[in-house]
Amino acid sequence: MLKGLFSFRDRYRILHQTWFAFFLTFVCWFNFAPFATTIGKELHLVPEQIKTLGICNLALTIPARLIIGMLLDRFGPRITYSILLMFAAVPCLATALSQDFHQLVISRLLMGIVGSGFVVGIRMVAEWFPPKEMGRAQGIYGGWGNFGAFGAEFALPMIAVATGFLADGGSNWRLAIALTGIIAAIYGVIYYNTVQDTPAGKVYKKPKKNGALEVTSVKSFWAMIASNFGLIFALGLLAWRLEQKNIHFLNQTQMYLTWLVLAGLFAYQTYKAYQVNKDLLIGKKTYPAAQRYQFSQVALLEFTYVTNFGSELAAVSMLPAFFEKTFALEHVVAGMIAATYPFLNLVSRPSGGLISDKFGSRKWTMTIISAGIGVGYLMAHFINSSWPIPLAIAVTMFAAYFAQAGCGATYGIVPMIKKEATGQIAGNVGAYGNFGGVVYLTIFSLTDASTLFTTMGIAALICAFMCGFFLKEPQGSFAGAYESESTETVAPSAPILAEE
Repeated sequence: MLKGLFSFRDRYRILHQTWFAFFLTFVCWFNFAPFATTIGKELHLVPEQIKTLGICNLALTIPARLIIGMLLDRFGPRITYSILLMFAAVPCLATALSQDFHQLVISRLLMGIVGSGFVVGIRMVAEWFPPKEMGRAQGIYGGWGNFGAFGAEFALPMIAVATGFLADGGSNWRLAIALTGIIAAIYGVIYYNTVQDTPAGKVYKKPKKNGALEVTSVKSFWAMIASNFGLIFALGLLAWRLEQKNIHFLNQTQMYLTWLVLAGLFAYQTYKAYQVNKDLLIGKKTYPAAQRYQFSQVALLEFTYVTNFGSELAAVSMLPAFFEKTFALEHVVAGMIAATYPFLNLVSRPSGGLISDKFGSRKWTMTIISAGIGVGYLMAHFINSSWPIPLAIAVTMFAAYFAQAGCGATYGIVPMIKKEATGQIAGNVGAYGNFGGVVYLTIFSLTDASTLFTTMGIAALICAFMCGFFLKEPQGSFAGAYESESTETVAPSAPILAEE
């Protein structure tokens, strides 16, 4: 695979075009972080408001990833990704034109929708690559796309400074942010006209039912409902945060109304899940063993994504300000240093997928990497102003490697659960990454960086324990093709994780 990676032909061309689409969505999604303190000073925001904007940036990605997952399985990645890229211009321009905190909140909530783009490429890559290469292919897609966070934190401040003469000599953050949305929209048009959903001769398989994830046992149904409630809870937590003192985006009545709307959304989501799975629940339908899968395995992958990608979202959002305040640095310098965290995505996430492919056990790869995440963040807990900056960077890079490798390992498993529902499953797992980001950043907004690092470290160690005891090795995860398919095609098939 590595030899063909640089050929830019056939499936490798699709891989390159798709990771670059993901890269642009991440540049847009994280275009606020490197300018957080600058925007705060210019618009007279208090620290609590700046931290809250970081949470807003993640919030709507939670429901968006679920919705995008369903649209993806129905309409295909080509159309879904193209529209999402073109939509990115809306929140980018809204952020660039914002004049106060309320306008920023709305623009960053909309930006969260752009953050759901990751889910789309998971299905696209799964259509073009066989199981034995899935870890590497998904790792390259995810890692090189996640590199967009580095692009935002490293390049955007330089663009802002270089174009400062257009903004009375200051940091021209408005132009830098607007530019990201314009470029993404242009690429959306290019992507639509140059890719296809599947290789020639292969049919794009869609779920038989839409509106919710189809499960294969009553136990899995209730586990899915509990999983959905967790995502609604994260949105309720954000509403509570927006009502707190020094924020005042919502008053108490508006917060209660928001909770009522979220309760209604949960009820509707549960009703749709019942509709899709009604025959199973009333005993009218049973699934043969070859078509069953365990939702408990989806739930475990959701937890791994909380601890790896959720922690990455939190770290990328807070590290520029953390380095700036801890070591009394200029915001441009602090942003470049903080960019070492997302920079590592270029190699760490693909390596996580590669290790998952080569180690011979995706379960133990996930377990060991999760333990590494825990150790890394617990070490970061001790960073303070007395540390040499190179040592602080080294510890940050250590934590970053394992967190990002864990993302690659997680999505080395996700496409093998139920191929035709990969979009929805990837959406669920991806949404829990944002759930983790929202919870972690809420903790950060109420405490400090030291507490945040400790929380993320302990959560990762608990995750490692659960993976070691409860995660199951996917069947056929190192095969040359999906089950029931010839090795000459890369076609979808029955689910890989069977339910006992």
